[in-house]
Amino acid sequence: MNRITANRPAADFPDPPLVVSNLRKIFGEETDAPIEVIADLSLTLGQGEIVSIVGPSGCGKSTLLNLLCGLLPCTAGEVLWYGGASIGMPERVGYMLQKDLLLPWRTALRNVTLGLEIHKMPIKERTEKARKLLDMIGLTGFHDYYPSALSGGMRQRAALARTLANEPEVLLLDEPFAALDFQTKLILENDMAHLVRSQRRSLLLITHDVEEAVSLSDRVIVLTHRPARIRAIHEIDIDVDRTDMMAARESPKFNQYVRSIWSELEVRHNA
Repeated sequence: MNRITANRPAADFPDPPLVVSNLRKIFGEETDAPIEVIADLSLTLGQGEIVSIVGPSGCGKSTLLNLLCGLLPCTAGEVLWYGGASIGMPERVGYMLQKDLLLPWRTALRNVTLGLEIHKMPIKERTEKARKLLDMIGLTGFHDYYPSALSGGMRQRAALARTLANEPEVLLLDEPFAALDFQTKLILENDMAHLVRSQRRSLLLITHDVEEAVSLSDRVIVLTHRPARIRAIHEIDIDVDRTDMMAARESPKFNQYVRSIWSELEVRHNA
């Protein structure tokens, strides 16, 4: 496995909230044609760290997230959240999908308050919290709009606010910006990086976009074709403001990382 180091002290990301050891997933074990999707995969996610996972389409990236949050059972291996084995979605973890999945009959504000309602937070408190979150991510003035009246970028912002409303310490994101235009994606990436880094949250991002992965992340993990194994880990050392996606992309090192990761993806594809 290739490893490109950034000379970052290990103490920067102590006490990892997530440790995955020798994870394996096989679908159809009881059939004549079982499919091994993930094989012997181990990784960690440190406190305050942003890690992106890239790999070929169909290699098992989304399956991996579903295993981590307990939506699917593991065939073998171990997932430890905060030092303990997880069953189901840990309370301190938020999961955001590529689709915004906003409820069309609820306004942006009431979509954000949904999880808070489930947790029985008083209406005045949850409404105030949702308003602050929507304002923070640039939806001031759109609190009472229904999803059908919002652009794709606005809906993703509302979905992000909904994910943040329960104050997760760890965010699992499955290509949340894939369907957006470049400008909107860049703005949301900036917002995401600022939120995560300023509040020392942890982020695990699944993406097909190598440039997105490099500009956002402290580490980029490259997976092989199915069954997914870790092919390489790149520790990203870009000496700029890591909440400024354009500055990261303009760094001389940026293209070096992108080319290296793409070459690994292409080599495996042609193998």
